[in-house]
Amino acid sequence: MSELRGSNHSFQARLRWLVPGIGVKRWLLLLLAGATLLGLGIGFVLLDLYRTVEMPAAVSLLTLQFLPRLARAALLGVVGLALMVWALARIQSTLLAPFLRPGQDVAVALSEHRRRGRGPRIVAIGGGTGLSTLLRGLKAHTSNLTAVVTVADDGGSSGRLRRSLGVLPPGDFRNCIAALADDEALTTQLFQYRFGAGAEFGGHSFGNLFITAMSEVTGSFERALLESSRVLSIRGQVLPSTLQNVTLVGELGAVGESLSRVEGESQITQREGAIQRVYLQPDDAPAFPDAIRAILEADMIVLGPGSLYTSLLPNLLVRDLSEAISASRAEKVYVCNTATQPGETGGYSVRDHVLAIERHTRPGLFPNVLANSLRVGQLLPALEWVVNDPALNGQHRLLTANVADAERPWRHDSAKLATALINFLNQAEANRPQPESNAHN
Repeated sequence: MSELRGSNHSFQARLRWLVPGIGVKRWLLLLLAGATLLGLGIGFVLLDLYRTVEMPAAVSLLTLQFLPRLARAALLGVVGLALMVWALARIQSTLLAPFLRPGQDVAVALSEHRRRGRGPRIVAIGGGTGLSTLLRGLKAHTSNLTAVVTVADDGGSSGRLRRSLGVLPPGDFRNCIAALADDEALTTQLFQYRFGAGAEFGGHSFGNLFITAMSEVTGSFERALLESSRVLSIRGQVLPSTLQNVTLVGELGAVGESLSRVEGESQITQREGAIQRVYLQPDDAPAFPDAIRAILEADMIVLGPGSLYTSLLPNLLVRDLSEAISASRAEKVYVCNTATQPGETGGYSVRDHVLAIERHTRPGLFPNVLANSLRVGQLLPALEWVVNDPALNGQHRLLTANVADAERPWRHDSAKLATALINFLNQAEANRPQPESNAHN
């Protein structure tokens, strides 16, 4: 029974060569036409020899002279075509073997690659674990992905490298590159490997050190990201929101009272007091041009999920980036967290998250809000569910779906989140008014 299922799977994989748009059938037809012309040429020569030279009996037997001509033509044609297809498949398997995962079929891989290549152009903005979770799900639907990542991180391994070597913090970039890798196996595990506390490089991840070293070798951080992305053959691109060495500053305290000023992304959530405002120093950091270009060309722009004040807003505080989002004709969606974050969004509802974004940017920058609809499971002790507000419907389009991870409901599920966003985009495009055709055409 297992052998039968295996043969059916192999047959279905072979049928992938016939999928429209895969870009193979046209070349197979051209190859067949060339082989036919070559066969005709050889046939004319053989026919001339057959008529002018006396052939031995063995030749008549080998050329199937005992069969009618139409039967000979059909038999030889079928056998020849089968041999050509088999040989072509074997040649392609041999040539593409170094680029395929074990057991992966060439036709299936090529079909999936072409499908994702025709997928929507999506820009995901954020940082931290939330952004890599989103990218991990979206890469199954499209290869036209751009991650725009904050450069305000100053904690952990990234902060140490930033302070000692003057590089932009590589941690969030490393996570995004690993999430977009075509095969999250051994190479990705190596990229994410973190040295133990007792080692000379204690606390540093291999990927952080790799990107930092690549910055020195290539001469720039953006070039280092490009080369690191090539190492892991990622689906998409990872870009910084700005190349400026910026510092995130927070103002903490109660409303109506004097606020304390805290510098550094890693310090803001460690201090007492509610976060009232965050801003960048310097506040005129220019956006990375490729990030602007991706936003203006996007079909959908997604903000979040992630830490509201320390991962999401630092990107939007780059003025050029915010202006580009406002000018873009893409569908814009803010993905709200499933649970609150201690020291940052304690007690926040969906509406509170949206109002915080608009206080720092402008009203309606992200008119669509995706929130989790199913609050099932046990949260960590310090966390609370983010509640959906009915009042939000009056100002924004509130989209709800079950997007929480079943085992860790304070985080999003990659596949569920990506599916909800793709379904929203498909529905939005289907409902978009079509331009009226010119009656004179």
